[in-house]
Amino acid sequence: MATTIASTGSVTRNACSHGFIKATCSDCNLKGLCLPIAMDIPDIERIDKIIQRGRPLQAGDHLYRSGDGFKAIYAVRSGSIKTYLVDEDGLEQVTGFYLPGEVLGFDGIGTHKHGCNVLALETSAVCEIPFERLEELSLQVPSLQHHMFQLMGKQIESDHQMMLTLSKKNAEGRIATLLLSLSQRYARRNLSSTAMRLPMSRMDMGNFLGLTIETVSRTLSRLHKDEVIGVEGREIIIKNRARLDELCHLLQ
Repeated sequence: MATTIASTGSVTRNACSHGFIKATCSDCNLKGLCLPIAMDIPDIERIDKIIQRGRPLQAGDHLYRSGDGFKAIYAVRSGSIKTYLVDEDGLEQVTGFYLPGEVLGFDGIGTHKHGCNVLALETSAVCEIPFERLEELSLQVPSLQHHMFQLMGKQIESDHQMMLTLSKKNAEGRIATLLLSLSQRYARRNLSSTAMRLPMSRMDMGNFLGLTIETVSRTLSRLHKDEVIGVEGREIIIKNRARLDELCHLLQ
C-alpha cells in the first residue's frame, strides 16, 4: 500500500482568470490555526478586508530582512519558510521554520524593526496583515486580540523548549524533538502525523539544531537502521513514536 506523505503546500486554492490565487479567510482550511476558532463569520469578513495577498514567494525569496521597518505580521498560507540571523562574521544561524497556518513577524513589534531574516524554502504564499489595521480591529473584536497574545505566547514557549533541547540533549534527542514537533504541527493541519516531507535541507536542520550536516545524516541513518523512522531523501515515516519520545526525554 502506498504511503501518503504530508505536504506543506496542502491548502485551499481558488484560481482567478488572471492566474493569481483568489483567497478569502472564510474559505481557507487553515483559518482555525491563525484565527480564533469561535470567531463569527461577520468578524472573519472584517479581518479579510484588511489582509493583503500578493504574488507567491519563490524558493530563495525574502519576505523581509533584519532591519526592515515593521509594518505587518504574516500568516503562511502555503509552502514553508525559515527565519535566520546573520552574525558579525557573516555566519547564518537558522532560528525557526514555519508551516501553513503559522504566523510570524512578531519580532518587529517592540523596536518597530524586524530583527531577523525570513526566506521561502519553496514556493510559498503568505497573508500580510497590516499591524495598525490589526490593532484597530482588535479593539472591536476582543477575541482577536486574545488570540494574537496566545500566538505570541506559544512562540515564546516554543523558543524556550528549543533552547532546552539545544543545551541538554544529544544529536538523537535533538533530531527526535524536531521530528515530533513537525509531526504534531502536521497533525493540526489534518495531515499525516507519521508520513511527512521535511521542509528544510539537512544543512538547515543541522544549523537549527547546532549539529553538523554529517551528524544529521549519520543520526537519521542510524534511526532508519534501528527502524525508528523510515528515511528516503526528505521523506520521513515515523515507525516507532514511543522510541522517538523516549529519545526526546534523554539528557546528555
